[in-house]
Amino acid sequence: MRPELAVGDPAPPFALPRDGGGTVTLGDFAGRTLVLYFYPKADTPGCTREAQAFSALREEFEKAGASVLGVSADPVRAQDRFKKTHGLSIVLASDETRAMLAAYGVWVEKSMYGRKYMGIERATFLIGPDGRIARIWRNVKVNGHAEAVLKAARALNQAG
Repeated sequence: MRPELAVGDPAPPFALPRDGGGTVTLGDFAGRTLVLYFYPKADTPGCTREAQAFSALREEFEKAGASVLGVSADPVRAQDRFKKTHGLSIVLASDETRAMLAAYGVWVEKSMYGRKYMGIERATFLIGPDGRIARIWRNVKVNGHAEAVLKAARALNQAG
C-alpha cells in the first residue's frame, strides 16, 4: 500500500545523486517552488517527450519562481546520457534504492499485457516555497502536461 500524500502535506525529504555528479536535496529548494516529476525510464519515447517539454519551458518556470527536477530509478550514468542525447536543460536525479519513489507513493504495481510488475507511476508534485505539496498529478499523460504544471506554478507563486 502506497502512502497517500495529499495537498497540504509536507513534502518527504530526499537526497539523491544527480546528473553531472553531486547530490540534490529537497532543502536545496527551500523558499522556492519545486516541480518534482517522476518518470518511468530514461530514453523511452514518453519520458523523452516529457523531459523535452519541461526543458523547453525551463526559462518560463524560472520566471515563475519554480525549479524543475525529474526523478527515475535509472542510474546517474543513464541520466547523464539521456540529458546529453536530448539536450535537456533540467536537473535529473537517480533513485536506484527506490526509497524516495516509495515515500512519494509512485513505486507501484503496474500491468502490461496481463503481466504484473513494479514500476514508476508517471506523476508530478508541485511543492510550494513552504515545503508543502501544493498540487499532485497522478497517471500523467505527457501531451500538454508541462504547460499545465507551468500554469499551476505561476498561479501558486502569484497567490503566495
